[in-house]
Amino acid sequence: MSTDTPSPGPAPEAAPRRRNRPEKKVEITDPKAIRALAHAARLEVISELYSTQSSRTATELAQQTGLTPSAMSYHLRALQKWGIVVPAEASADARERRWKAAGTDFAINSGGAVAGPDFAVIDLELDAFRRRARSYARTRDEQRERGESAEPASAVLLANNLLYLTAEQRSELTERVFELLRNYELEDPNCIPPGAERIATMWSMIPDDRTLPGASGGQGGT
Repeated sequence: MSTDTPSPGPAPEAAPRRRNRPEKKVEITDPKAIRALAHAARLEVISELYSTQSSRTATELAQQTGLTPSAMSYHLRALQKWGIVVPAEASADARERRWKAAGTDFAINSGGAVAGPDFAVIDLELDAFRRRARSYARTRDEQRERGESAEPASAVLLANNLLYLTAEQRSELTERVFELLRNYELEDPNCIPPGAERIATMWSMIPDDRTLPGASGGQGGT
């Protein structure tokens, strides 16, 4: 038997620090509310307020979306009507109302009843992705033209997989992905770590429209 004193192993890595807040999911099921979301500025507001969990004024959100403050106020009131955003507490010297997310997580669930509005929202989300991709490519090109060192292409990631999943597995995978993303949320959205960059993420899952001949167990194939 060895009498050597074992060397201490590496210290365990600290668990990712999650935002310390109770979870409150806001789920929209009303077809009229889903139709009301089919607007790029409203989706931008939802993404901003729910992702940052910070309050914003109509003027601040207007600058981000390219609208006028009065137009943004109209959209905020519409989102308030459906319980998606709520007025935030303001300081005593605040000159403009602040708005915040009505919860911590947001989801649309039409139950398949309103496919049109559902897919209109998806189209707008894809438009936002394409806008970001074009802007990123344009910035890299401008950096090269100026002789600057462009950010490595690995800063952008787009990957896809084809899986065979049961309904239970789809639910499990969805929850695991969301749980992983929550692990990277800031504890304090107003305290951004040095070197951190604002990154937009998108995750999707949809039945494939191409079924292999002879495949069994799925919806397609004859």
